[in-house]
Amino acid sequence: MITIVLVVIAVLLPLLFWSRLGGPAMVRAAGRLVMVLFAQATAVLVVFVAVNNANGLYDNWDDLLGTSNHVDRAADLGPNGTGNKPISSLPKVIQKFEKVDDSDLGSGLVRTELKGAISGVQGEVYVWLPPQYNDPAYRTKKFPVVEVLSGFPGSSKNWFRTLKFQKKVGPLIESGEVAPFILVSPRTMLGDKDTGYANIPGKVNADSWLTVDVRKMVADNFRVSLSPENWAIAGYSAGAHGAAKLALAHPDRFSAAVSFSGYSDPAAEHGSLTATDPKLRRENNVLNILKSAKTPPRVSLLVTGEGWDGYQQGLALQRVAKPPTRIDLRATTGGHVTPVWIRQLPYAFQWLTQRMHLADQGTGNQGTGNQGTANAGAASAGTGNQGTANAGAEKRGTGRQGTAHPDDQAAGGTRLLE
Repeated sequence: MITIVLVVIAVLLPLLFWSRLGGPAMVRAAGRLVMVLFAQATAVLVVFVAVNNANGLYDNWDDLLGTSNHVDRAADLGPNGTGNKPISSLPKVIQKFEKVDDSDLGSGLVRTELKGAISGVQGEVYVWLPPQYNDPAYRTKKFPVVEVLSGFPGSSKNWFRTLKFQKKVGPLIESGEVAPFILVSPRTMLGDKDTGYANIPGKVNADSWLTVDVRKMVADNFRVSLSPENWAIAGYSAGAHGAAKLALAHPDRFSAAVSFSGYSDPAAEHGSLTATDPKLRRENNVLNILKSAKTPPRVSLLVTGEGWDGYQQGLALQRVAKPPTRIDLRATTGGHVTPVWIRQLPYAFQWLTQRMHLADQGTGNQGTGNQGTANAGAASAGTGNQGTANAGAEKRGTGRQGTAHPDDQAAGGTRLLE
């Protein structure tokens, strides 16, 4: 609305006052210059708003200017992120939800404001309920959940407004090709810097916000189990880094994850809180998390991307993965852009349905047909040289993917072309 008003003013000012300005020539020239500069600034603002709305970068001016604060406190919560409290012992969190009445976001969405009792984070959480949730035939069923993360900057609305989840995946859920997932999209912009999805005492407990507070709130308010077998996490860009990192670090909370064009080294997002400190950078490197795990995490991870924009990082993870960890790769083309991620949605949720074994766990899903991942013999792959991923700063961009290897399946997963 503010932008529209400014555009009207920018048009009317010269029309009404250009030839009516009085005073000396210098004063008239200065007045006209101000009108021209105001019109140019307004034009730049219009372009910025259009780009922002198309990509869902900022929800409001506070997010843009970094004046919003969603961190109430950031205590040291220890290695488990709960302050050594069992999640099952935490008190119930009963929330009020409001229906989201916004045609741009699609149907089925509800929203709540959550104050994280453990993390000290406050923010909105969007929840999408599949059509089956209110079907009497499912009244005793517990539903699987996918927590979804946006890039940075990014909005908690993006999976519904920008990625158009309901349009791309909704019909597959209705037909039974995809399990009736509940989608949970919490706020991930908690300040003016990327949190790196980490717990950093004194600054932010983003990890506990996403893996403890949000999960428990969802389980306390919907027909959802906290069992990791029924939880997955997915993201794109910076959110892809977060999804892979949180799943591999917390196999007690997630059994599967999807990474669209993600990275392993936090330094790929230069402003990240975990990129500026060498210790935090090492500890939050996805490859390092997998390498240093005392026992291989029981997690399936789907990595999609092009060259150094996700795919090579996935290859590095696949090389070090040991059962029961599984890394599946899917090469894409088209770059680090929203349309590429939108195209991956149907496959990703079919993959989640099969990897989480939801077709036969009583969710009411009738199966996914032959939508699972291909075996090593059936996988198609591009040509070129693979190279090795670097555990240090990673290159962002495009590259060439290698040919499928007969040992792909044993190495930890599959490699597929889009």
